[in-house]
Amino acid sequence: MTGQAIKSRLTGSSFSPIPSASTTMSGTYTEALDWLYSTQMFGIKLGLEGITRLLQACEALYPRARVIHVAGTNGKGSTCAFAESVARAAGYSTGLFTSPHLVEFGERIRVNGQMIPEEDAARLIFRVRDITRTQELNPTFFELVLAVAMMYFAEREVDIIILETGMGGRLDATNAVPKDVAVLTPIGMDHTQYLGSTLGEIAAEKAAIIAWHRPALSAPQQPEAVQAIHAAAQMMDTDYRLVTEECQLPLGLRGSYQRRNAALALAALRALPHFLASEAEIARGLLEVRWPGRFDEIAPDVIMDGAHNPPAIKVLVESWREAYGEQKARCIYAGSADKALDEVLSLLSPIVSEWVLPPVQSPRILPADEMADKVRCASTAPVSTPATLAEALEELPPHTLICGSFFLLGEARAHLQQRADYRRTEQ
Repeated sequence: MTGQAIKSRLTGSSFSPIPSASTTMSGTYTEALDWLYSTQMFGIKLGLEGITRLLQACEALYPRARVIHVAGTNGKGSTCAFAESVARAAGYSTGLFTSPHLVEFGERIRVNGQMIPEEDAARLIFRVRDITRTQELNPTFFELVLAVAMMYFAEREVDIIILETGMGGRLDATNAVPKDVAVLTPIGMDHTQYLGSTLGEIAAEKAAIIAWHRPALSAPQQPEAVQAIHAAAQMMDTDYRLVTEECQLPLGLRGSYQRRNAALALAALRALPHFLASEAEIARGLLEVRWPGRFDEIAPDVIMDGAHNPPAIKVLVESWREAYGEQKARCIYAGSADKALDEVLSLLSPIVSEWVLPPVQSPRILPADEMADKVRCASTAPVSTPATLAEALEELPPHTLICGSFFLLGEARAHLQQRADYRRTEQ
């Protein structure tokens, strides 16, 4: 199928490509990332006024593609990955925006499953930098990355864009982009310092991605969250559908909970105007999906998982028991100080035979000695605090679980990749 035919298949109309502006490279990829990361000092700034102005200045506020917008507490990334993989298998060109990345910045911005090339990332980062200076804008790191993604998706003329919220929904930068379908994964207590102190308040913030007269879909939710979602849907004069079924097709991601994420992703795609996919295409997309850090088997019976809040830990424990029964894990763990660590450790401890608490290069991570005190309150299993992450990863016997913060997962994955590359060069 030609690109033009795919556009017509999706939109029901002819497609006029958007011209991409020419830009002169003004530095290297490393210099571009250095500038981009320097903006993190400005912290988190919730609100839509700044990102709306930035996307308008970048001529990227109103995409020609169809947009699926995903919010929730857990399962957002996997749901996005399923939707992207199935859409691509069905012949559509896809743009995927997610966060955070584990190892490489380009993981955040993908077209047709491929990370944004370094030269394109550098070019667009410098373009956004120049725009912010001329327009006297002061965007956050997340807003800048979203602007880069939307410009790249426009240049590549994608058919379907899938946006994962960074945090919340109502004031998240991604909510400035008009969407065709709003999707809500399971909502739990997280980021309470920003989103509210009750489940109802947090759900209301996330449900605010529901758009006027646009389809809205939700995973099964707790009663408080259901009430908030129903109120948001009424306000936007649209019905929302609770997706209670589970996908029964073979999946490329492990864990029974992924059946719910896959069903939600399929419902979102089917809610897009003019979306078409054969049964064979759907089956292939679900089976070929890859999403690092979600019950990810990186070596035989060695699992890496980014579960970091109580609802996600419950799912992780359930998945571990499904896979390994009563077998306990040697757990390499690190967690952010602002998370509900006492509850997380209490939930995780029944499947842990040994705790390994390495240092991680992030100011948000609770230091290993302080984490050890918390672990000993929650568990009777032995605890070690290796001097380096490399020492913690030196041996990875079967039934090792690396979990907690994505900062840990990112550093661990990068270290293991470097070690594998070095061993290859030695052979």
